[in-house]
Amino acid sequence: MPITDTVQQQLLQAMKARDVARTSALRMIKAALLEESKKGEGAVGDEAAVAVLRRLVKQREEAAEAYDQAGRADKAADERAEIEVIDTFLPRLAGETATLAWVREAIAQTGASSPRELGKAMGALMKAHRGELDPGLARTLLERELAG
Repeated sequence: MPITDTVQQQLLQAMKARDVARTSALRMIKAALLEESKKGEGAVGDEAAVAVLRRLVKQREEAAEAYDQAGRADKAADERAEIEVIDTFLPRLAGETATLAWVREAIAQTGASSPRELGKAMGALMKAHRGELDPGLARTLLERELAG
């Protein structure tokens, strides 16, 4: 079932259960997906939906950090609760072991041998495994592998 349909279905369930926090988070997700559909050709595919959801998570993380710095723990907790709801729709990213194997494969494939060639290997890695890996972790592992 497409992510947009799953969001709609869970929104209806949350509304029926009178779960205010979850309903609010799901409405926010639905609005972001609707906005994305207006930009493109209509229906939002799962790949585009995942990109939107990752953007929403990043926004919530930044907001929670700002609320923490401002001493508003209650608002930060609300943002983190929304992140938990968004995470239920995101595919699980590969762990360090799988990412390291992909990093080594990308290095071998591109022939990268120094930290200056990190971009070449990172490009190949992201092309082959977009949506499956954490880019931050991949970059860290690439830097470590190319430095050693």
